[in-house]
Amino acid sequence: MPSETRMKVIGLAGWSGAGKTTLLSRVIPYLLGRGLRVSVIKHAHHEFDVDVPGKDSWVHRQSGATEVLVSSTRRWALMHELRGADEPRLPELLAKMAPVDLVVVEGFKREPVNKIEVYRAANGKPLLFPDDPRVVGIASDVAIETTLPIAHLDDIEDVAELMLRSASPVDDVLASAPADI
Repeated sequence: MPSETRMKVIGLAGWSGAGKTTLLSRVIPYLLGRGLRVSVIKHAHHEFDVDVPGKDSWVHRQSGATEVLVSSTRRWALMHELRGADEPRLPELLAKMAPVDLVVVEGFKREPVNKIEVYRAANGKPLLFPDDPRVVGIASDVAIETTLPIAHLDDIEDVAELMLRSASPVDDVLASAPADI
């Protein structure tokens, strides 16, 4: 992907159950309403499948194909089987993305990307930001003692603005990739 200097990347971090996906499902329409193009990279744990067992594409993949691309008049999807290769790092995945205004990354907590922590008090988990220097802001449902910028989880405009202000140019993240990517 030839990088576009305006393409930016921001991460969302938080414990399971904090509401990252719910928050993002509310922020994306807001950003689209502002005329921005948004994509998401979500890290999944262990084995996952977006294909339906028994369908042709699933059969092709199960038969050993490295990649299966499915296309229709509404969408296309590319499944790539690693077949024992190392899991790709975030910069490698970003390099595969079509240019947009903002890529939101959920997961990949060890990758060098600025993150907004999503914190919900009822989750009963500790805050991540004291131990993660890449957390540059917090979206929370309670007041938190910190010098980091904070947005309330229900203030979608404020959360979106925090994400946009905190996002890094994609070139910075790509530059952090090992030379062999």
